[in-house]
Amino acid sequence: MEKLVVIPTYNERENISTILHAIFNLNEGFHILVIDDGSPDGTAVIVKELQSKFPSQLFIEERKGKLGLGTAYIHGFKWAITAGYAFVFEMDADFSHNPKDLPRLYDACKKGADLSIGSRYVKGGGVTNWPANRIMLSRGASLYTRMITWMPVNDPTAGFMCYKREVLETINLDEIHFTGYAFQIEMKFAAWKLGFKLTEVPIVFQDRTHGVSKMNKGIVKEGILGVLKLRWHSWFTNYRKRVKNTESAQAQGSIQQNKLLARSK
Repeated sequence: MEKLVVIPTYNERENISTILHAIFNLNEGFHILVIDDGSPDGTAVIVKELQSKFPSQLFIEERKGKLGLGTAYIHGFKWAITAGYAFVFEMDADFSHNPKDLPRLYDACKKGADLSIGSRYVKGGGVTNWPANRIMLSRGASLYTRMITWMPVNDPTAGFMCYKREVLETINLDEIHFTGYAFQIEMKFAAWKLGFKLTEVPIVFQDRTHGVSKMNKGIVKEGILGVLKLRWHSWFTNYRKRVKNTESAQAQGSIQQNKLLARSK
């Protein structure tokens, strides 16, 4: 198994069937894992009904209550690692991320990136159907994050990405605690600090046409304070040591050692 798209959902009844079909209709071998946080609108029911149509490609994990975007992705990442996927994607359910860009993110990782980021703020990228206040908030957050963290990413709050398996295995996912935009920032920051190669792929982000945005003041506040916290920890604590999964590193070392022993026999 190679490519898994992780899609967190909460009340996405109007979008979920269409987005799932759009991804499968690419015929690019993508599997999908939906992480549903107990959507009262029946999102999970729709997904489970579609599983009979896509029995070996569509999976769902149901959680009780709205537990946050970050914890949904962490749940999905751990599921993907256990299942053995080589490339793991983050994607929204509301078509703000165009499914046709999935192969481009995949190609970037196949060509050398460890983490490819669908970026609104590189040449060729952009946004459509977004109100001016959201554009200002997003651009301001990106500039603020780059200034504070020095991370060389033009769109640090982006949520459309492809990870190589090794990145997710190396990051200690239990040490990633943010839930909103700050989660997206820290995953990139941790990968960068651990020496992985980040590449931005231009995309055009389109605001949702169905359903309700999950943006709120709490998410904005977490993003502002979270960036300062990341910078503080990277300056005054051993951040790399905290976010590195030592168990994975030891396991990789054992695998390499076994391969060398096998060759010597």
